[in-house]
Amino acid sequence: MEFYLDPIFHMWFVLGLTLCAVVAFARDKWPLEVTSVGILTILLLFGQFFPLLNAQGRNQLDAMTLLSGFANPSLVAVLALLVMGQAVIQTDALRPVSRLFRASSPLFAWISIFAILIFVLGVSAFMNNTPLVILAIPIIQALAAQVKLSESRIMMPLSYAAILGGMMTLVGSSTNLLVSSAMEELGYSPIGFWDFTKPGLVLAAVGFVYVVLIVPRIMPERRSMTEDFVGSEKEFIAEFDVAPSSSLVGMECEEGRFPQLPDLNVRLIQRAGQLILPPFEGYVIEANDILIVAATRDSLAQILSKHPGYLLSEDEADILSKFHSEEEGEEEPRDLDDKELARSRTLAEVMINPGSRLVDMSLEQIGFHRQFKTIILGIQRRARVVRRRLGRIRLEAGDVLLVCGSRTAIEDLRGNQDMIVLSGSKQDLAKVKKAPVAAAIFLFVIALAAAGMMTIPVAAITGAVAMIATGCLNVRQATRAVDRKIFLLVGSMLALGAALKTTNGAGYLAERLLELPFVDTPLALAVVLFIIVAITTNVLTNNACAILFTPIAMNLANEVGIDPMTLAITVIFAANCSFASPIGYQTNLLVMGPGHYRFGDFIKAGVPLILILWVTYIFVAHYYFGLNGLWFK
Repeated sequence: MEFYLDPIFHMWFVLGLTLCAVVAFARDKWPLEVTSVGILTILLLFGQFFPLLNAQGRNQLDAMTLLSGFANPSLVAVLALLVMGQAVIQTDALRPVSRLFRASSPLFAWISIFAILIFVLGVSAFMNNTPLVILAIPIIQALAAQVKLSESRIMMPLSYAAILGGMMTLVGSSTNLLVSSAMEELGYSPIGFWDFTKPGLVLAAVGFVYVVLIVPRIMPERRSMTEDFVGSEKEFIAEFDVAPSSSLVGMECEEGRFPQLPDLNVRLIQRAGQLILPPFEGYVIEANDILIVAATRDSLAQILSKHPGYLLSEDEADILSKFHSEEEGEEEPRDLDDKELARSRTLAEVMINPGSRLVDMSLEQIGFHRQFKTIILGIQRRARVVRRRLGRIRLEAGDVLLVCGSRTAIEDLRGNQDMIVLSGSKQDLAKVKKAPVAAAIFLFVIALAAAGMMTIPVAAITGAVAMIATGCLNVRQATRAVDRKIFLLVGSMLALGAALKTTNGAGYLAERLLELPFVDTPLALAVVLFIIVAITTNVLTNNACAILFTPIAMNLANEVGIDPMTLAITVIFAANCSFASPIGYQTNLLVMGPGHYRFGDFIKAGVPLILILWVTYIFVAHYYFGLNGLWFK
């Protein structure tokens, strides 16, 4: 069944759907991939029942057109580069470089911190920056501890340096590749590997000066979680099971607090299937109640020391006793008293990686204590209130787990690719024999692409296959490296971008931009486009922003007579300005936990950086791209 409507209806429908997509991504109420697939499904249904016919009678919104983005060469190249990056991490190919930053004195520690930021800035131009940041976080933590520098002063500069480095070459960021691909689909020449390296280097250099000299000074000093987390949204969510023999039974809430739990914020009481929410004034704790509480790490540690029965169930205490007995070589597990239990445990924080296989799995499904021989005491999640039992919480990238286990068990977690140990010992990892092979493949592939001997999609796929063929990683590990969020988001946004172009929605938006005040010269137009994209990329994801604004930029270039390549590069620079939001870029999410950051910290440091890059871009646009306007002639 098909219905034929005026083409103007198609344009307004697609524009409305684009607005809904922006709102959905900004609210982050549903997972990114759910929103993406939902948008794609609506487009497919709309194109099926309300076809938009061209002069030859072909439906321009059919499934083949809308789904073609999933076979886009640049999308495939991005996924292949993720596999190559995972192989570099899997083989520890960068470990020899990281050893150069070991510090023997406080002075050398300061030099090493600066050298790491320079290293991340430079290498991010040629590889996925997420693995780089994952590698650098524990090294930065160790160096910061040596010079008594708060991690909150240096973790954000690490993320920003990685993002700035991605502005310098075509493979520096998936955003860059997707803009180039969108240009090709619109009939323009693709962007070359080095086409924006010079202006990108200028922007990166100016931004790096701000990142190194200013950001550490304006970030609050948070040496411990207690100083930052009390009363904030970034506490650990923990669970107390009240046993019939517990001393908590019969305790009444007074003035919003329970007397034996003065430092805890009780968020929820679950009683016989009934959920009781605050205020709890007058409520009495009963046997078999389940308390969902928010507390700092230190508060939980104190409770575990004084009253382990509050946090650890009998089963969990038995598990720790069993692991302790195994490590001591005892044939039969035995009950540990509180003092022995204290000696046998180590507290550590571990963060879930963006590419972890644990993402979207509940703690019950994972069986964390069986797999990793540690007990989860609490979970910390950015800017969200979690009111549910720990076992039912589905993990997200960036979640920080407070775990309890033996020192050996914590050390074993350091070798796990699904998480980063943020605290605990700093034992070196064993050298992997495949590291030279992985490094050679990576450098060879990048060299071929940079020299123009291979297109980037061909080079990336060849490199990914070579990594698997040489045993640098197996098929399962390669599959885990493929980020389904990127795949679904980019494919869906390419479909929406195609619909914007086909229905002339992009042209309509371009015309409205030209009607803005002061947009009467090429330079003014480019400057306004830059700041609009830079703001939007902190609300949406950088990839979605790049795909949506590229067709608009191309229409603007045609209307004003600017070289389309200039505005495409403008979109690349602006879409990479994901500095003012922790959800704007994966590396921001990675450093949020280790740096003990709040959402507002990224706004405080990121907005000035965006404005600095915007002003710098004005001079780049005039002196490098030759655009005139504003006060330039």
